[in-house]
Amino acid sequence: MEKKTIVCISCYYKGYDFMDEMKNLGNTVILITSENLKEKNWPWHAIDEVFYMPELKPSVWNLDHLVQGFSYLMQTRKVDAVIALDDYDVEKAALIRETFRIPGMGQTTHRYFRDKLAMRQKAKDSGIHVPEFTAVFNNDEVNAFADQVPAPWVLKPRSEASASGIKKLAARDELWEELNGLGEERHLFLLESFKPGDVYHVDSLTFNKEIVFTSASKYLAPPMQVSHEGGVFRTKTLGKSSKEYKALEEANARVLSHFGLMNGATHTEFIRNAEDGKYYFLETSSRVGGAHIPDLVEAATRINIWREWAGIENALLRNKKYKIAKPAAGYAGLIIALIKDDKPDHSGFECKEAVKFLNIEHHIGIVYQSKNAGIIQERLDEAAEKIHSGMLNILPPKDKPMS
Repeated sequence: MEKKTIVCISCYYKGYDFMDEMKNLGNTVILITSENLKEKNWPWHAIDEVFYMPELKPSVWNLDHLVQGFSYLMQTRKVDAVIALDDYDVEKAALIRETFRIPGMGQTTHRYFRDKLAMRQKAKDSGIHVPEFTAVFNNDEVNAFADQVPAPWVLKPRSEASASGIKKLAARDELWEELNGLGEERHLFLLESFKPGDVYHVDSLTFNKEIVFTSASKYLAPPMQVSHEGGVFRTKTLGKSSKEYKALEEANARVLSHFGLMNGATHTEFIRNAEDGKYYFLETSSRVGGAHIPDLVEAATRINIWREWAGIENALLRNKKYKIAKPAAGYAGLIIALIKDDKPDHSGFECKEAVKFLNIEHHIGIVYQSKNAGIIQERLDEAAEKIHSGMLNILPPKDKPMS
């Protein structure tokens, strides 16, 4: 069997299972990552070569240098696929594919999965519900939006990978103070209506335009709230027979179809508006969800999204069919919180439903699994109460979010 060469790009430490599975499938794996991640526990047994890029600022590389370095790599190696392991790397991978004519998502499509303004406009043009929004390029358009759409509003970076950098604004003078403070970076933001409600995430896998796996979950503390106010991050999976799941599955399928996704993993977020009950599209990304959501999905379904994504890429490279195993019909919950100690004491959280304790410095992270959705909710509530009672540490939001 001919070996294929896959280049994985990541400015975060992630994708261990993806690279391990790619190697198991008989491929050559090359990693390009940030210089400050040299000491991380990468799957060195699966990585044939590694190249490091200096960061200009968190997650940002000199793209001209990346292209130049890749050109030297291509002189002696035939690269068959380029994979972005994190949201911040989608742009880098698209640039490399376009420059060196490597198959995969190019720079036009990638904007729908990276640029929040582009994805909102695409969703709106496709008849998908989105909160009212506007670009902030033009003063008159911003004022017209503020006249027509009542506050509060949300000012968002167009290309951040999480809730980092989002500002909730209650009045026009507050809005203009923020916009004027952005200076030359103003064009990198968008403004939208704040819609209170329940926030959900849908994690899926697509092969040849067909969605072959879907997992829908509900945040019990929305990421924006945790990022700005501190606290405990919680999410739980939904049962496939629930009305919420069915509505989210349909909404997710519409997004991915209209956005032109051909293959790979996606993480898409929706909000159900408390006022009208409709599901509004918030954002999507062409990668595996962060914040240990793959552990949540695997606990509920026994499907490892990272490994299945590798299976999809391998099938595409070899022009083979791909088939995913039937998911298990369980429920899972995930809780993560910043704590005061370097390492958490898990003794007070041990129970038969706690199937995994996550190894994250200065955090406690627990994955619960059960066949009963009610028990998952109980365990998440109990854990949150214990964490709040004495373990929780709250810091101001950082420029670079946990991903």
